[in-house]
Amino acid sequence: MTLRLHDTAARAVRVFRPLTPGRVSVYVCGATVQGAPHIGHMRSAVCFDIVIRWLEASGYTVTYCRNVTDIDDKILRAADGQEIPWWALAERNQRAFTSGYDVLGCRPPDVEPRATSHIPEMIALIRRLIDRGHAYPAGGDVYFDVRTANGYGALSGQHLAEMRPAEDTDGLAGKRDPRDFALWKGAKPGEPSWETPWGAGRPGWHLECSAMSTSYLGPVFDIHGGGIDLLFPHHENEQAQSHAAGDGFARYWLHNGLVAMAGQKMSKSIGNVLLLTDMLRQVRPQELRYYLGQAHYRSMLEYSQDALDEAAAAYQRIERFVTRAQQALGGEAGPVPPAPGPGLPDSFTAAMNDDLAVPAALAAVHATVREGNESLAAGDRDGAACRLAQVRSMLAVLGLDPLATVWRDSDSGSRLHEVVDGLVGLALRQREEARGRGDYASADSIRDTLGSIGVVVEDTPEGPRWELKR
Repeated sequence: MTLRLHDTAARAVRVFRPLTPGRVSVYVCGATVQGAPHIGHMRSAVCFDIVIRWLEASGYTVTYCRNVTDIDDKILRAADGQEIPWWALAERNQRAFTSGYDVLGCRPPDVEPRATSHIPEMIALIRRLIDRGHAYPAGGDVYFDVRTANGYGALSGQHLAEMRPAEDTDGLAGKRDPRDFALWKGAKPGEPSWETPWGAGRPGWHLECSAMSTSYLGPVFDIHGGGIDLLFPHHENEQAQSHAAGDGFARYWLHNGLVAMAGQKMSKSIGNVLLLTDMLRQVRPQELRYYLGQAHYRSMLEYSQDALDEAAAAYQRIERFVTRAQQALGGEAGPVPPAPGPGLPDSFTAAMNDDLAVPAALAAVHATVREGNESLAAGDRDGAACRLAQVRSMLAVLGLDPLATVWRDSDSGSRLHEVVDGLVGLALRQREEARGRGDYASADSIRDTLGSIGVVVEDTPEGPRWELKR
């Protein structure tokens, strides 16, 4: 089955055909780093990480660009409120985002441009728009004239006559039309600024992404992604100014659904955010990744503690099978290439090719886990080995393989794990020796002692195995 993706611009699922056979260019709107990451940010990161992983698993060479907005009204307000330099706030939060992406096992982008590093490209884009009659300077600002943009509003399905004024400036002074948006904002006292032919100032938010995406991916690229909350005005304005400048821009638009609490979008402005650091005190990173990625990427994810706990339990069922099978088969935990073919069940491949239907893909994972457990119970080593390889291949695509280095290291470090494994193994051997000589009181005491420090022992036909209490 050919990969099909829901294109927001077409409002339909389309067969995916890249601009260049075998290669895919992807731009995803990254963070505006005015604060620490919350799970709404991380859901977008996980969703598009799965997109990238599936494209690569399908044989494509992917160029993945995710930007950082490090200059913005929100950043300046937050820095002012904390009485620190704007660049210090942006740098601190950008590091927090990078750490968050890493801890959730997201593949790093091939390039991660910052807005402040691409001012010359933005100035060049403004000049093109002015020369083409689509933009105009006004008192130090530069605005995009939306009435000159053919089909403005088509991406988000809106009509120009029904749009409210753009809310990206303090007032309407200098605008030809209230709906015109700022490409460049004239300098204000105490604010950072860069020199341009139209005066000192700083870039408008929408301009940044058009300049950065085309700088790295070219005037036409395959996929533009981001949260559905960016569809208007951000993505609408990106497309309008890029098309007006003569660029074909994105061929497919993908938007992920948001995380909500009590039906409201998770947002710093509302104050209903769940910070990543707080969530990682409740569940392990791999369990949080499972939770954030388990629903279809286009659907809204309604947060609840019960849903989080259920996701953690579901991941642990998968993890127990993988660990148990790996131990029973006596193999080393090596990497499993997530390539379509014999390693992946047809049901999983079909689900992923159907607009990345992760819920159906996870159903295939759990079905294969059940078959694998049945093989282990029956002593069918070949069947267990086949199911283990299939499960790990599917999990590699989803970024959830329990034996992947990122998760083994996150469980306190591989070297420490080796030491703990050796010590627990010694205790279990002593327990087996006690049972062998009929000293069941000592055997039970060893098991109880391990349990008191959080080590759960399970007796299996292959011998005792252990894991940390969840």
